[in-house]
Amino acid sequence: MNELPADVTLLWGLREVTRRGPKASLSIDDITQAAIALADAEGLAAVSMARVAERLGNSTMALYRHVKSKDELLTLMSDAALERPSPMPEGIDWRTALTFWADNVLTVLRTHRWYAQVPVSGPPAGPNNLAWFDSALGALESTGLSEEGKVGVVMGLLTYVHGQIRLSMDLASGYADNPDAFSRYGEILAKVVDRQQFPAVAKVLDAGVFDLEIEFDEVEDADFDFGLQLYLDGVAGFIERTCS
Repeated sequence: MNELPADVTLLWGLREVTRRGPKASLSIDDITQAAIALADAEGLAAVSMARVAERLGNSTMALYRHVKSKDELLTLMSDAALERPSPMPEGIDWRTALTFWADNVLTVLRTHRWYAQVPVSGPPAGPNNLAWFDSALGALESTGLSEEGKVGVVMGLLTYVHGQIRLSMDLASGYADNPDAFSRYGEILAKVVDRQQFPAVAKVLDAGVFDLEIEFDEVEDADFDFGLQLYLDGVAGFIERTCS
C-alpha cells in the first residue's frame, strides 16, 4: 500500500512529531493559528517561520519540530482559515443552497484577505476544505445529477468563487491606491475610444454604464452576485439537459 502524501499526513494530524530535547510546548494548531493571526494583521508577506516563532515566544527551531517549511505552514493556514461551513438551511432548493454556500465562502475569505495570495497546488485535501466540498456536493443531492456531474458543477463553482475573489482583491488594492482610475473610468475612455475601432465599447459608454458613482464594495458585491447567478443559470440548464 502506498504511503499517504506528506501534505495529507500533515493536514490530518497523522505525522509523527520529531522528539528531541524537552517535551514540546507547542502544537501544530498553535503554530497555524499564530500564523493566521499574523497574516490577518500584517499580510501574507509578513509570515515567516521566524516571525511566527517570535509571536509564540519560541525559537524558530521549535517550530520546525512540527512544520518543516513555510510551504507547509501555508498549507496548514489555507485549510485552518476556512474553519467549517455553516449548516445549510433546511428546505431550500439546490440553487439557493449553492448561493448560500458561495456567499459564505466569500465572507470567510474576506475575513482573511491574504487567502487569495496562497498558491493553489492541488484539489481540496484538508479536513476543512473537504467539509466545504462536501457541503456543496450535498446541495446537489436532489438534482438527479451523477456523482461525476456534481463534482464538475462544484469544481466549476470553486473556480468562479476563488477567481472572483482574487480579482476583486487586486482591484480593491488598485482602488485604494488610485480611486480616480475607477471613478473617472467612463470619462477617460470617452476621450480616447474610437467608435469605429471599438463600436461595442462605445455603446457601453453611451449607455452610461461606467458613469454611476457607487462605492467600490457595492460594485464588488453586485459583480460577484451577477456572475454567480449567471453560472447557476448554466448549472440549471445542465441539470435540465441531463436529468430530465
